[in-house]
Amino acid sequence: MKAARGFTGRPKIAIVTEIDALPGGSQTPGEFARKPMVQDGPGHMEGHNTHGGVAAMAAFAVKQVMARHSIPGTVALSFGPAEEQLASRPFLVREGYFKDVDAIIYLHIRDTLNTGFGVGNYAAISSVFTFHGKTAHAAVAPWEGKDAVDAVVLMDIGFDKLREHLRPTYRAHRTITAGGIQPNIIADKGQIWWFVRDASMPAAKETYDKLVKIAEGAALMTGTTMDVKYAASAWPQLVSRTVAEAIQQNVDLVGMPKWTEEEQLRARDFQKSAGMPVVGLQTRVTPFGGRPQATSSNDNGDVSWVVPAGSLNFPSAISGIAAHEWKAAVFPVSSISHKGQVAGAKVLAASIIDLLTSPDVLQKARAEFEVESKKTPYFSLLPPGTKPDVDMNRADMAKFRPEMQKFYLNKSPRFN
Repeated sequence: MKAARGFTGRPKIAIVTEIDALPGGSQTPGEFARKPMVQDGPGHMEGHNTHGGVAAMAAFAVKQVMARHSIPGTVALSFGPAEEQLASRPFLVREGYFKDVDAIIYLHIRDTLNTGFGVGNYAAISSVFTFHGKTAHAAVAPWEGKDAVDAVVLMDIGFDKLREHLRPTYRAHRTITAGGIQPNIIADKGQIWWFVRDASMPAAKETYDKLVKIAEGAALMTGTTMDVKYAASAWPQLVSRTVAEAIQQNVDLVGMPKWTEEEQLRARDFQKSAGMPVVGLQTRVTPFGGRPQATSSNDNGDVSWVVPAGSLNFPSAISGIAAHEWKAAVFPVSSISHKGQVAGAKVLAASIIDLLTSPDVLQKARAEFEVESKKTPYFSLLPPGTKPDVDMNRADMAKFRPEMQKFYLNKSPRFN
């Protein structure tokens, strides 16, 4: 987490956001048809490439105001790497990076300019289960083998039988990451990667513990052994009404961007090509209120259980276009996205200044936090001694970077 140079002391406000891409998401900007810039390469299928610009614009503006008016305090930026794998912020929380922060503001791309309060998304636990067996010739002597892939399949079937007995709020999904080499070799390794989610971390943990038992049963049935490796976890976001009220004042002040008819037509054409409702771009800010709990997850949720949090969404996405789909990578570099980013930066900067200069708001937010956070006491899912997997995406980046570098801007931003 990086603080703006030249400013120290309290209050301390942190912008918490992410900048990572998604595997296989490469897409040529502005192209409605599937057209990767780098075949099979990573790309921004959730628009995280817009977050850095909004956060940097806001931080720069706030720094100028603080210098001009001698406003004390600190503004820090937390750009979480590998958020899509839920892999960074729980470690930062554990190491105490937010212990001296008075409030944070979450920042994310959406199709509107809004804030909200309450529990914002789902808890998640991610683990990799690896089964170890014994190879054999599948036709000549299969009885000598112990099939680790059979254990993976049995684990998958076992959890499917459990689904009927779980709370309606749960979510669980997996991908098989090692499924054998070829049919005539009994596999001595099978691997499956699971995400388990629910509306609260205690509920997610309850389901996850059942999943581990199913894995143990699958190993027992196949005569294999099993080990489980924690991959990541994330608490839901706990968003303060007090901080949201302060942000909403600036949402109403700045308002939605003024779209041109050409931009509206472009958005409608894209919605039509994607088979979505043709509604164009939103023109009004979202009224203030609580927000429904989303079933997606973000590893920055842990931060909101140790410090009061606000949330700001800015309008740089097209309505109806879902994240984690290549279509979401079409518009983040458009004039539509740029206007939304500027609007978001204005609201973010004004809200940070309000928090820096309003000790009563920070005190009220802290009091609210002390009440709300105690309703579900925070606990870390990180196993003792676990360190972040800093090499998680190294191999993929080494593979695709030579082609990706051809499109790098190679210019540093300048603010006037």
